[in-house]
Amino acid sequence: MTAEKALDGVTVLDFSHLLQGPFCTQLLADMGADVIKIERPGTGDLFRSMTFNNKWLGGSESPNFLAWNRNKRSLALNLKAPEACEIVMKAAETADIVVQNFRPGVMAKLGYGYEDFKAVNPRIIYCSGSGYGDSGPYLSRPGQDMLLQGLTGLMAATGSADGPPVPVGAGFSDQVGAMNMVYGILSALFFRERTGKGQEVKVDLMSGMLAHQAQEMVMAMNTGSDFQRPKSGIGHPGMDAPFGVYPTKDGWVTIAMSPFRTLVGVLGDDTLMEYDDPARLFDERDEIWERLAALTATWSTADLLEAMLAVDIWCGEVKTHLQVAEDPQVEHMGCIGSYRHPVAGDVRVVAPAVRMSETPAAIERPAPLVGEHSREILRELGLSDDRIDQCIRLGAVGAHTPQ
Repeated sequence: MTAEKALDGVTVLDFSHLLQGPFCTQLLADMGADVIKIERPGTGDLFRSMTFNNKWLGGSESPNFLAWNRNKRSLALNLKAPEACEIVMKAAETADIVVQNFRPGVMAKLGYGYEDFKAVNPRIIYCSGSGYGDSGPYLSRPGQDMLLQGLTGLMAATGSADGPPVPVGAGFSDQVGAMNMVYGILSALFFRERTGKGQEVKVDLMSGMLAHQAQEMVMAMNTGSDFQRPKSGIGHPGMDAPFGVYPTKDGWVTIAMSPFRTLVGVLGDDTLMEYDDPARLFDERDEIWERLAALTATWSTADLLEAMLAVDIWCGEVKTHLQVAEDPQVEHMGCIGSYRHPVAGDVRVVAPAVRMSETPAAIERPAPLVGEHSREILRELGLSDDRIDQCIRLGAVGAHTPQ
C-alpha cells in the first residue's frame, strides 16, 4: 500500500513549461499532489525539444524535460479550442491549484486567467511565474535564467577578477523562482484551509533573485561598495555559442539562446556564418566566443542591446548589486524595502518576492537582536516573570537587555 503523502487529494492543473513552473509542480507532485500537465498536442512542453550538448536519452528524450516532470500525468490540449476550454474549466471545478509561466497576459487572453478560474471555483489558487512581474519597463524582455543572473548582480559577483562575469552553472534563477512558487502556493493553501478563500499568487524571477541574494544586496546597499571577484570561476559547461557573456565598450552583455544567424546579422560579419552548424557551435565555442567578443567590444552596451532586442535576440546587460538596486524595473516593482533597526538604524533590504492578492507579505519587524523577544515569547507560552527570571539566571534562556 502506498504511504500517505502530505499533498494527497490536492489537484494541480499545470500549464507551465521549461524550468521554473515545471520544477514547482514537480515539487508538489513529489509530495503527493495529482499534477495534470497540460501540454500542446504533438510537441508538448518546449523543454521536450531542448537538451545540453545535443545529447538525448533513448534517442529522442530530453534529459532537461525528464529532470523536471516526474510524478505527473500529461493531458494534451489545444488551448485555443473551445472544447479544450470546456475541459479545463470542468477540471477547474474540483482542482485546487493552477500553475502557469507564460508571458504576462497570454493566459488571460486565451480565457485562462485568474478571474476565469475564480468564476468557476472561488477556492482556486492561481500561481503565475514571470521574469519581471506583469508591468513595467522590462515587461517585453525575455525572462531567461542567465539574463536574470546578469541583471540582478549575481553574475557581476561571480568569476575571475581578471575575466568576464561568470553565470552560475545551473538554472539558478528558474529554480529560485520555482521554490518561491511553491512557497506562495502552500501559504495560500494553508490560508484557504482556514478561510475557504482562494487567491492569486504572483512570482517573478527578478524579485526572487534579489531575495536570494539578500546578504549581498544588504552589504552593497548599506556600505556603498560592490563585491570584488576572486581570481577563479567557472561558466556553464553544457551550452554552445553564442550563449555567454560578452564585453562592450563600457561593460558587459549577456546573450542567451538566440539564432546564431540573427546575431551575425546584427554584428555585421558574414564570415561568422561558417560556424552556423550545431556541432561546430558547440565544439568550437571558445573560438567563436573570441570572434564575437571582438565585435561586441566595438559597441556601447546601450547600442548593442537596442540592436539585439530589436530583432528579438535574448540579451541583457550585466549589472552590479548597487546598479540593480537603482534599476527602473526593480524600482517599479518595489523590490527594495527598508526597516529601522535598534542598532543599525535604517536598513535597505530586498522586499518579499512573492505577491499574494489576499494575504500580502510585509516587512513588519527588523532582524532581532539576540534574545530580544525571549521574555515576550515565554510570556505567550504562559511562563510567569519569576519563572522567566529564574530560567535566565540558570542560563537556560538568554534575553536582550536594552541599553
